[in-house]
Amino acid sequence: MQDLFETELWQGKTVADLLTLEFLASAAGSVIAAIAILLLGWVISSWLQHRVENLGKRHKHLDEMLFEFLASIVRYVVLGFTVLFVLNTFGVKTTSVVAVIGAAGLAIGLALQGTLSNVAAGAVMLILFRPIKIGDFVVIAGEMGTIKQINLNYTVLADLSNVQVIVPNSEVWGNVITNYSVNPTRRAEWTFGVGYGANLKTAEDIIRSTIMSDERAHTDPEPFIQVNNLNDSSVDFLVRVWCSADDYFAFKADMTRKVKEALDEGGVDIPFPTRTIVQAAE
Repeated sequence: MQDLFETELWQGKTVADLLTLEFLASAAGSVIAAIAILLLGWVISSWLQHRVENLGKRHKHLDEMLFEFLASIVRYVVLGFTVLFVLNTFGVKTTSVVAVIGAAGLAIGLALQGTLSNVAAGAVMLILFRPIKIGDFVVIAGEMGTIKQINLNYTVLADLSNVQVIVPNSEVWGNVITNYSVNPTRRAEWTFGVGYGANLKTAEDIIRSTIMSDERAHTDPEPFIQVNNLNDSSVDFLVRVWCSADDYFAFKADMTRKVKEALDEGGVDIPFPTRTIVQAAE
C-alpha cells in the first residue's frame, strides 16, 4: 500500500511545496485530465456497447441475448482501462493497484459465492449454451411464464397474469426447464366420455368431424381417436391431435366446448355421476 501513495505528484513534497502555485497548477491539470479521460472512457464504452448490441439486433440469425452479454463485457473492460489511465495520470503505480484489486476481489468472491454462482449460471450456462431465450414460454423452478429478460444474475418472467417473476440464474440452471416454444407444433389431448348405451361409431364420427373441421387441426401426423377406457359410468375416447404451438391453448379450449355441443346435437349421451339416496324405513 505504501507504493500506492509514492507518486510523482506528491513524493518528497513539503507542506510549503504543496501550497505553491506551481504544484496547485500541476494538480489542477491532473484533475482536469482525469475528468477528461473519465468522460472519454464513458462515452467510448457506451458507444461500443450499443454497437455490439445493434449488431445482434440487425442480423436475425444472431442471438440477441448473447450480443447483449458481450456488449456488457466490452463496456466494463473499457471502463476498467479508463480507471487505470486515470490513476496513471496522478502518478499512481498501477501494478500496486492491480495487486490490491486482486486481493480485494478474492475476499469479495468468497463472501459472495451465491451471487457469483448466479453470474456463472447466467454468463456461461444460460447465455452461451442458450437453453432458453427471450420470448420463450417456459416452466422454470415451478414458475410458468414468458421470458422477458436474462442477465448475469437473474431471469425475469411474466406469468399468465402478467405478474413479474424473478428467478436467480442458479435456480434456473439447477432445475428442470420445460420450454414450450422450442418445437413449432404440439399435440393436444382430450378425453371425452359417452354413455354405455351410445353408438360408439356415431360418437367417434362426431368427435372426429368436429375437431378436424377446425383449420388449426393438423392432418399430419394423423389424429388418434380411439376408445381408451371403460369407466364405471362412461366409455372414454382418447383424442390426440397435432396443432401449431401458438394455437395450442385456444385450440384445446375451443374443441372441448365444441365437441360437447356436437355430441349433444347428435343425441349422444354424455354421462355424469349420479347418486341415489334411499331413506331407510322406520
